[in-house]
Amino acid sequence: MDNFNYYSPTEFVFGKDRENECGELVRKHGGSNVLIHYGGGSAIRSGLLAAVKNSLDRSGLTYTELGGVQPNPRDTLVYKGIELCKTEGIDFILAVGGGSVIDSSKAIAAGVCYEGDIWDVYCGKAQIQKALPVGTVLTIAASGSEGSSSSVITKEEGMIKRGTHSDHIRPRFSILDPMLTCTLPAYQTACGATDIMAHVFERYFTNTPEVEITDRLCEAVLLTVVKEAPRAIKEPENYDARANIMWAATIAHNDIVGVGRSQDWNSHGIEHELSGLYDIAHGAGLAVVMPAWMQYVYKHNIMRFAQMAVRVFGSEMNFADPEQTALEGIKRFRSFLHEIGMPINFEELGAKKEDIPVLAANMAEKYTTRGFVKLTREDVCKILEIAADAKL
Repeated sequence: MDNFNYYSPTEFVFGKDRENECGELVRKHGGSNVLIHYGGGSAIRSGLLAAVKNSLDRSGLTYTELGGVQPNPRDTLVYKGIELCKTEGIDFILAVGGGSVIDSSKAIAAGVCYEGDIWDVYCGKAQIQKALPVGTVLTIAASGSEGSSSSVITKEEGMIKRGTHSDHIRPRFSILDPMLTCTLPAYQTACGATDIMAHVFERYFTNTPEVEITDRLCEAVLLTVVKEAPRAIKEPENYDARANIMWAATIAHNDIVGVGRSQDWNSHGIEHELSGLYDIAHGAGLAVVMPAWMQYVYKHNIMRFAQMAVRVFGSEMNFADPEQTALEGIKRFRSFLHEIGMPINFEELGAKKEDIPVLAANMAEKYTTRGFVKLTREDVCKILEIAADAKL
């Protein structure tokens, strides 16, 4: 196991109706004039936005609203939010929504405190040194942004999707009410489950030896998703299934399962180009990319893939031919994704094979020069070709 520092300061407030406490929590964490940042009309129709505003009113807080966050959140709205915060004297940002809303909120929080163009941070020209405090009321279990140091946004000009990370943008608190996820369509639930699994696999496939404790933590999260995602899709209002998935999403990406080990993130890098170009759901893109990446790199450490097959997907270990066990595990992963309604190839995703050279050329260099297996642009093209033509 490698040396590590672990910092996870977010206060998690979990359970039914906890959104009614957001005013107290904002005040506790130093806020007095709040930007409520949210997505579309669902927060209004569900009554969640009204509940949040009522809670802020009870705590004597002032607030300004900024809705309109889209999946794959755009830099144009981030710039609008930055200017709004400066004009209104905002000192706290409250994200009401899923990962896209939280990522946009983090970008605004950093942008208010940065003198240049906040895109500098996302394209690697600058680092976040300071940010307004952020709190979240989570409505989708998927990205783990409610507990992570990460944020991903899309530059609308050219539809380029890039991410950054900094402890300065970790949420001060996150309210996790599983009931808020019960109205999600099955497709969004499945996308979220895929994203959770991908966050774990990016850490699970490591070159660091002797990491049994985090291997087992990774496997526990993966097994939870394998059990609970089909149950939540079949029984959308099953609180226990939703609760387990929601906490799994947080655990998957606050890095408790990733400390002390090298990590990969190549699948995310490849997928960012897909969702940037086609404006598709991140989880759907990962469902196509990650099994293809596995299929391309598994020979780098056959026994690690065999371990996944046995421990997560219940394959029987073939000691005479571990490679067959490894391949069986990848097959079972792809089949699971298909069973919960995820696409498995370009045709089902709505992507075009002729765009593969563009997708590979646009991929951020930081992803190709690190990870479980370092990838060239040619490698990325080959992975995308596998993804394009994948079958069960």
